[in-house]
Parts: sequence; C-alpha cells; structure tokens
Amino acid sequence: MTTTIDYYELLECERTADAGTLKTSYRKLAMKYHPDKNAGCRESEAKFKAVSEAYDILKDPQKRAAYDRFGHAAFQNGAGGGGAQDFGGFSDIFESVFGEFMGGAQRGGGRQAARRGADLRYDMEITLEEAFHGKETEITVDVSAPCGTCHGSGARPGTSSTTCRQCAGHGKVRAQQGFFVVERACPICQGSGEMIADPCPDCRGDGRVEQTKTLEVKVPPGVDEGTRIRLGNEGEAGARGAPPGDLYIFLHVKRHALFERDGTTLFARAPISFTTAALGGTLHIPGLDDQTHEIRIPVGIQSGKQLRHRGAGMPVLQGRGVGDLVVQIDVETPTKLSTRQRELLEMFRETETGDECPASQGFFAKLKKAVAG
Repeated sequence: MTTTIDYYELLECERTADAGTLKTSYRKLAMKYHPDKNAGCRESEAKFKAVSEAYDILKDPQKRAAYDRFGHAAFQNGAGGGGAQDFGGFSDIFESVFGEFMGGAQRGGGRQAARRGADLRYDMEITLEEAFHGKETEITVDVSAPCGTCHGSGARPGTSSTTCRQCAGHGKVRAQQGFFVVERACPICQGSGEMIADPCPDCRGDGRVEQTKTLEVKVPPGVDEGTRIRLGNEGEAGARGAPPGDLYIFLHVKRHALFERDGTTLFARAPISFTTAALGGTLHIPGLDDQTHEIRIPVGIQSGKQLRHRGAGMPVLQGRGVGDLVVQIDVETPTKLSTRQRELLEMFRETETGDECPASQGFFAKLKKAVAG
C-alpha cells in the first residue's frame, strides 16, 4: 500500500508540528484504528497502515525534509523506502511508540532486556528493647551470585556467546495470525538473543553459582512488627550478567514480659493495693530507655484507670520525638488478712456512711428504684 493522502493530514497535524506533537497524534490514531480493537474491519486496518506509514516518514528528520520538499515523489520507485511495507513493519512502528505498554524495556534492536535477579526475603526476630534502641547485626544467607570463573557471562573463559539464529538476536519471535501479530520470547535462547556454544564448566552456562554471604544489617530505633529493611542488590544474581535483585528483611518483635505496644505508645498493667488506691502513692516503673519512671497515683483511683507518662514510650522511626507510656491501674483486693487487719477493716465498715463510694451508693439507689417501680 502506498499512501497518497498528505502525511500531515493523515496525522491531523500542521506542517510546522514538532516531533512531540507528531508522536502524540500518532499514538491517538494508532490506538483508534489498531486491528486488535477493530477485528475484521478492513477500513480500520487500512487507516492504521496509512497513519503508521505517515509517522514512519515524518518521525525521521531526513525523510521529513525530503517529503516537505518533494512530497510522495521522494519515496516512489524505491527512493526512500517509505512505500509498501508488510503488516509486521507497521507493528514495529507501533511497538516503538507504545513499547512501555506492550512489554516493557527493550535493548539492542528489540531484544528483551536482561532479566533482573529475584528479590529475596529474610525473617529476623528482635526483642522490644532492640526495637527501642536499634541494633547492628550480621546475617548469613544462601544466594546465587555471579560466577567467578566466567564473570557472569555463562561462557567458558576465552570464548563468547553467539547471536541466536532462531530470533536473529532479537530475543523474540513473531507469528502472524490474521490481523493479529503474536509475539513471545524466543524458545531457543529464552529471550536473551544469545547462544552459548561452550558453557562455563562451573555454572553450566547460567552465569550464576550458589554462595553463602554474610551481610551487615542496621536496625534503626523505632521499628515495629512487619517493618521491612531493604538491602539493595543483595538478592539473587541475574542470569548472564543481569542486575541482581534486592534482599528484604522482615522484622518480627518478640512479646515483652511487661510492655505491650501500639505504634509509639507503650502500655503496662500495674496492680496496686486497695490502700494505695484509697490513699494515693507512687509507682516506679523501669522503662526501655534504661530509666526509672515515677508514676503518681491520685487519691481514690479506680481499677481500670489509665495514667499517661509523657515521653517514656517508643521512639519515632526515622523521625524525632518519643511516644508515651500508659499505665493501667488494677486495684488488687487482699485475699490473706491478719487478725489485726481484719479488725481494722471491720472498724472501717462500721464507720462507713456511703459517701466514700459514690458509684456503689448510686447503683444501689437505682436498683431500689427499679424494684419499687
């Protein structure tokens, strides 16, 4: 097919349009008329080929200059190579513009990009104290690393890889089925575009060998359950010199004997005697910051009451500031009394007026009213 309609008219652009405008217009029209979206429509197929042919000429500065001067005559009789092309050629133009949506990065004339190594996961358990202060430690992991003999190429030292004959080094093969062009990785070279006739004896052509590595890990203060630490390029090596993946360390915090945690807030339950609850007093609680914190108990505190102590919680991860310590009071009723203690409590009960415990007095008042009513 040779297009006779003006190329600029086909792309719906002015003759002064820049390269970006031409590309944007082509993308819109190519998506509109692409055979995959208009199955069986010959008119759409013809328009798709026409706009692809127009863009193929105008995207090249030299071809565009020739077209602006001589028009279609510049490419007739084999002069410019812009005439008849098969559908595969137009598909190449389409893919060069929509490559980011049609299979990702490419290299070397359409060859698939080297496949990056896999990411790895490592689970580490730490104490709440270590989560508070942070720590530096070492871990040992088994990973695939670039082969030291062939330096990751996969070929025996002194030899090199050759271009795959099946895909001519593109790493991809195509098959046309009606209006559709099916593209897949080359089954011979697995998408690399290269073949190794004489593989490395140590890695057997893979370019990777298993290796045990010791890595240093810095756990920052303030980490929490499920926090991830990324060690870049410490994952599996990529095949035949491709970039390595990353290693992700997932942190798990052990349960603490005293404290529970919610974000930067620490919670603790403190049992106190009923006399301390009635008369007031103080509690001394050792914190994760290696300091002892004094908690004042107000007179007449009730069981379940929470007291907040500012600045005694967990540090903010990668930030400034510290959370709070919240102490929940549990008033403990004595179960073993001496004779003297019992006598004193009996004396106290004889002198009760009901005003000492307003909540219970109010409850029984409501109960009597409900029964009477």
